[in-house]
Amino acid sequence: MFSKLFGKKEKDTPHKPDTPEIMGLYLGGSFELDALKLKLLQPDLKINNAASKHLIQAVGKVTLDTGGTMFRFYTDDDAFLQVITDGGETENHITDVKLWYFYETKTVGSEAQWQELLNSGISKAIYTLDGDAYERVWDAVGEVSPPVAMTETTFEEDGDVTTTDQFIMLYEKSISEDDVEAVLVSGEEKIVGNNHDRCLVISTGFNLSPSDIIING
Repeated sequence: MFSKLFGKKEKDTPHKPDTPEIMGLYLGGSFELDALKLKLLQPDLKINNAASKHLIQAVGKVTLDTGGTMFRFYTDDDAFLQVITDGGETENHITDVKLWYFYETKTVGSEAQWQELLNSGISKAIYTLDGDAYERVWDAVGEVSPPVAMTETTFEEDGDVTTTDQFIMLYEKSISEDDVEAVLVSGEEKIVGNNHDRCLVISTGFNLSPSDIIING
């Protein structure tokens, strides 16, 4: 008010990009998982000591070639809650919900290593992790099933927005009559300055239903 009276211009408030939201999940929010379900599942998973309470520190969004959308809510427990929708971006369009934990990240140091990873390191009929075999979920019509390419835009709490090209493959193995453990293998690439920053990221996870998640706000 006083600035208007004395003819001073108010400083423009920097515009922050709208961050993705779904199911009441948003950047800076928090959620809880069914503690009993975690307790029952963990003995059969690679994940150890998964937290039931999570604070969302970054949010990613991917527009899928299938017409769907992938939301990722990165948490303070080295994990991310992934929500996939098809045909829209509301709760009615949700087709898949998983909680992933980062298992291993390796730097890719050369162009030759990167090409080898894309050609034969990400997509295999069977992926072995710590002696356990996981079957490839996304198979092509022919003998070759290349990694699925996508670009993720990630929004962080400090306002930074980054994009990462990812080449991914999904694997699963049964751990009970109704549950599977999933492995996500991803070759990730982003441009930092004038250089390619590349890495291999392996994550393990399991399925959730929206009813397993309590939104704290």
